[in-house]
Amino acid sequence: MLCIMVGLEMSRIIWLIITLVFCISIVSTAGAGDLDLTVVYDNNPFDESLETRWGFSCLVEGPQETIIFDLGGEGSVLLRNSERLKIDPKAIDLVVLSHIHGDHIGGLPTFLKKNPDVTVYLPKSFPIRVKDMVLRAGGRLVEVQGPIEICKDVYSTGEIGDWLKEESLIVKTSKGAVIVTGCAHPGIVNIVKKTKEMVNTDIFLALGGFHLGGMSSQRIEEIVNEMKREGVKKVAPCHCSGDLARKLFKEVYGENYIPAGVGTRIKIKEAF
Repeated sequence: MLCIMVGLEMSRIIWLIITLVFCISIVSTAGAGDLDLTVVYDNNPFDESLETRWGFSCLVEGPQETIIFDLGGEGSVLLRNSERLKIDPKAIDLVVLSHIHGDHIGGLPTFLKKNPDVTVYLPKSFPIRVKDMVLRAGGRLVEVQGPIEICKDVYSTGEIGDWLKEESLIVKTSKGAVIVTGCAHPGIVNIVKKTKEMVNTDIFLALGGFHLGGMSSQRIEEIVNEMKREGVKKVAPCHCSGDLARKLFKEVYGENYIPAGVGTRIKIKEAF
């Protein structure tokens, strides 16, 4: 009888241990998730079913809030591409605008008609007319000057540059920081350095416009090498980066070069 009771008690203990281990496993993986980046608008082709236009827009999914960074130049193209990519504008929580140029904010009025219930982050230097447009549509406005946290693990560099102020988006992941740039008018290397200062981690990926179109091959090679020295692991230049820069980045980065154009989807697994 005693042996039976001891056996039953041991069974209960073993079961409790198994249950505890299982619960710890759930807790340790709770909150872990992927980061998904989708180029919704770009002048470089990738997905042939989508329309190409000069400009840029990138959807960021995975953090606490769903973010669209820049809105391209034509709202109708943005919405048609979104529909084909099965992206619902109403499911987007935040809009982040990099700088004032029309190929990055031209889609704003059309987007706000579809989804006015958003918070729009834009550089403080933006003109009043753009800020009023957001408020009249019913959106919430955040004027960005210095570096700020947008939501958990997501930051703005704040306004960088002299004659043209621009902000870039930073997502801090388990693999390192991900930078999404609009045009990188202040210099892509400067943005990388600013990011490293802010989040104190290596750069896993830089995606977006690098503003290298029309530069000499010598100058582009210098920038590519600077990016390598700064520890940028992967690159996905598009929009205003230029064909020559894309070619040179591909030669240097090899398998860590990601061809980027409208429709490109990049998934970073277990990023959070």
